[in-house]
Amino acid sequence: MSRYRWAIAGLVGLLVVAGALFAVVTRTEEADTAQAGFADYTPGTQYTEAITETFYLPMADGTRLAMLLSRPATDGRAAEGRFPVIWHHKLDIYPSPKDGVGPREAGYSNLTALTEHGYVIAQVARRGNGQSFGVRRGYHDRVEAQDAYDVTEWLATQPWSNGQVGIYGCSNTGDAAMHAVSMRPPHLKAAFAGCFSWNKFDAMRRGGIAAQWGYGPTRTVADDMQVTPVAGDEDKTLLRQAAEEHQKSTPLAKMWAGMPYRDDFSPLVASRFWAEGSLSTYAAQIRESQIPLYIVGGWRDEFRDQGIITALNTSGSKLLIGPWLHCENPGLALVQEAHRFFDEHLKGIDTGLAEAPPIRYATVSDIGNPTGAIDWREAQAWPPTESGRTDFSLGADGVLGSQATGSRTFTVNTAVECPEAGSGATIQPCHTGGEGTSYTSAPLTRDTEVTGTPLADLTVRVDRPDAHIFAYVEDVAPDGTVSVVTEGRLAASLRAESEAPYALPPGVPHHRSYREDARPLTPGVAARLRFDILPLSYVFREGHRMQLTVTGYDHRESIPLPDAHGSTIEVVTDPAQPSLVQLPVVHP
Repeated sequence: MSRYRWAIAGLVGLLVVAGALFAVVTRTEEADTAQAGFADYTPGTQYTEAITETFYLPMADGTRLAMLLSRPATDGRAAEGRFPVIWHHKLDIYPSPKDGVGPREAGYSNLTALTEHGYVIAQVARRGNGQSFGVRRGYHDRVEAQDAYDVTEWLATQPWSNGQVGIYGCSNTGDAAMHAVSMRPPHLKAAFAGCFSWNKFDAMRRGGIAAQWGYGPTRTVADDMQVTPVAGDEDKTLLRQAAEEHQKSTPLAKMWAGMPYRDDFSPLVASRFWAEGSLSTYAAQIRESQIPLYIVGGWRDEFRDQGIITALNTSGSKLLIGPWLHCENPGLALVQEAHRFFDEHLKGIDTGLAEAPPIRYATVSDIGNPTGAIDWREAQAWPPTESGRTDFSLGADGVLGSQATGSRTFTVNTAVECPEAGSGATIQPCHTGGEGTSYTSAPLTRDTEVTGTPLADLTVRVDRPDAHIFAYVEDVAPDGTVSVVTEGRLAASLRAESEAPYALPPGVPHHRSYREDARPLTPGVAARLRFDILPLSYVFREGHRMQLTVTGYDHRESIPLPDAHGSTIEVVTDPAQPSLVQLPVVHP
């Protein structure tokens, strides 16, 4: 976009204040999941019993992986016949919060119940984890991917298998499922995966900043000795041997910290691991596999853009985005949806899913209430509308959309805490009053829907060679309560843009972030930063105000800049060097 857009931005600001810009939200009739293309898929139960067994399965290199196998049963005996198989590449053969799919409402951990409907279900601990032997070289490396290939083909050739195999997972197990797809096992026919990363660098070091994600499992021998051993190892002799092998695994926190740039080589794993561990590296193989994908995400999960990007780079995928946190799905019968998907592709049953639109997403109006005020929508593509983006200038008077010129300066405070934001995989961004600088609109005169990927376009002056810039789109309620709706971030030194090697949503800038691309700031000299803000579908209610807050630190940062505290950041707003946010406002 041209730098000479100031007049447009100023006009937009006046219209915002007047309330004339905002669109009436087009409310669909789909008030619940049943009306939004979600079938009430409840085939009758075929089996009321299941038998389980645990054992070790050797890989080609001799490493033994632990497996828990559940099969349909009748009268205490395994049912006769051959069945499709669904499996989960995990950190423990039993349910574990470390998998990111611990106890949830009718979620991924409940898919084992599909034995009732004639499926064999396998849980396999990845090498170097849980009950399995071996060393975890990286995290979703090609060794794990080869294991996934071998396990898939083994499952397909057993006497109780009909050769039709599916895989599922969420969080790190969603990544594992997708890496299995990248290997193109001949018998893998479907993958149901949620909250995974398309590109490891963009997921773990979004904008070049490590915040919230990236460490993976780090366990002591004592930790590993707490898991339930496989059958026949009740004295945990084998478990201890496996646990001691695990201690030779790559220290993931050290590996991530040692790769600040996308093209960095890690001597710990002898590869440029951001590339090795990224699905985007194997985009062609994933497409060539033609394995049907069902991608699940949540508007309050930091990987939500990764699922959208995966759908943009594959064909025939189904994409579902709910109002949820990481790997959660309150209000949706996820097992029913997965059952429908696997019946379609592993049993050849026409469940109607093939005719369903490729994208279903929730539009919400209360970020803190994931089960209320939801409007389910359907779309053929992303973004679902052609409204484009509307410019909102960041007025020097602190008004969103104002023409006021000048700048606003703040001091970075790295002592910010937000204990109510949660922990682990569900940690959320937080508005901390008085931190950074905020730009707030007038109260909205109409409900206003914003659906798509916003962009931040900022001009900043910093007194240091680098800065971590965070931008939060926020909802300010009439009582003054501020809720972060979505956010983005970029290390200023990695502001250089380049052509993306894969499809991104329209207009989204790509930052290659190679070591050679780093451009330190000149203290006191203005620099332009353009970066995407995580996608959303949200309705700002009448009487509420829209707000953009810019800060230089986030409480989730795991590798903050060492000299960030006390630095000053100036956000510049004038005709020659404007700052603005571009929001995908849906017009009628």
